[in-house]
Parts: sequence; structure tokens; C-alpha cells
Amino acid sequence: MMTTKPASIDEYIAAFPHDVQQILQQVRATIREAAPEAKEKISYAMPAFTLHGNLIYFAGYKNHIGLYPTPGGIDEFKEELSNYKGAKGSVQFPLDKPMPLDLITRITKFLVKRNLEKAKK
Repeated sequence: MMTTKPASIDEYIAAFPHDVQQILQQVRATIREAAPEAKEKISYAMPAFTLHGNLIYFAGYKNHIGLYPTPGGIDEFKEELSNYKGAKGSVQFPLDKPMPLDLITRITKFLVKRNLEKAKK
């Protein structure tokens, strides 16, 4: 795990064991595909995507990948996320189970739509 703040998502991912790197790259690619206009950055020392404001964050941990959809992302998908550990604004996907990439895609697209609607106002 990193002790200094990474300068980029590539640098962040490179700090993890190879098997976790592959999962983090999958999550990153899934979000990028669902939100092609979003910009990547490091925020709160973790990978983040922004599009007319913060969109979604993700992070690697010893036993799980944390997904941090900005407010509303968890509520909107509460039912599907109920199988996973989580808190008010986060959900934990265990590393020993397949990543729910389809769900991550749908959450991201929901957040893109919401941010674009907010930006129009």
C-alpha cells in the first residue's frame, strides 16, 4: 500500500500486488467506458472521476475494492448493493468474489446522467 500520495491513477494502481492491480484496472476501465467524458484524478489519495463535479471514486484494500459513488449512487442501487458490506457513501466488493462490473457500469451511468442534468440547471 502507498505511504505517499500517488500522482496518478497509474501510480496508485502500481502500488498494489499484481492480482489486485488487474482488478483495479478492470474497475477503472469499467468506469471509463461508462463515463467516457469524465476526467481522471487522484482525490482523497484515491482514484476519482469527475464530470461537472465529482462522479465516483474507487480504492484498493487488503480484502476488498471500495467504491464511493457520490451521494445518491448508493441509495439508487440499495437493493443490489445489499449483498455487500458498506457504509453511507461506500460499498465494499470482496477481492475473492467476481467484481460486479455490470453494476459498477450502471451506477456510473446513473451518476453521469445525474451530473449532466445538474449541470444544465
